[in-house]
Amino acid sequence: MDKFISVGKILNFHGIQGEAKVGFSKSQENFLLSLDKVFVQKDREYIPLKIVRSRLNKTFALIKFEGIDSINDLMEYKGAVLFVEENTIREKLEEDEFLIDELVGLSVFDTEDKKLGFVVGVSNNGANDLLSVKTNSKNISLIPFVKAIVLSVSIKDKKIVINNLEGLLE
Repeated sequence: MDKFISVGKILNFHGIQGEAKVGFSKSQENFLLSLDKVFVQKDREYIPLKIVRSRLNKTFALIKFEGIDSINDLMEYKGAVLFVEENTIREKLEEDEFLIDELVGLSVFDTEDKKLGFVVGVSNNGANDLLSVKTNSKNISLIPFVKAIVLSVSIKDKKIVINNLEGLLE
């Protein structure tokens, strides 16, 4: 069974020809605009929606779906979350990009191979992603996910190596 990951939400209609106003996560506009198909969940099934055209408008995307040609056609999808298949996202990941669920649970080590804790979550502060790391002392510390601090990530070895700067981990 395919795994689906959310990429946006139909917020409302735009105009009278069934174009959808779609909200999405910050800095994901290029990914969203590159898609030719998304899915909506209905009765535990994922129904494909073919994208005819998409464009940005301020802080949201405007997307026209095939077969949705009026406000009435679109209204049944208002509030629907849009999904893509996980492999669609994986194909578009850069070498140093990861899915959040791949990072959660990975052990965090310093450059001397001392285990410091493990990743319990990932967030974004507007400037960059942050790893939430539960340390050996049971505190949660936020580690900026930048190359100067996160030196390597190995999904296979379930290991992240960081440059443990003074004061980084409490």
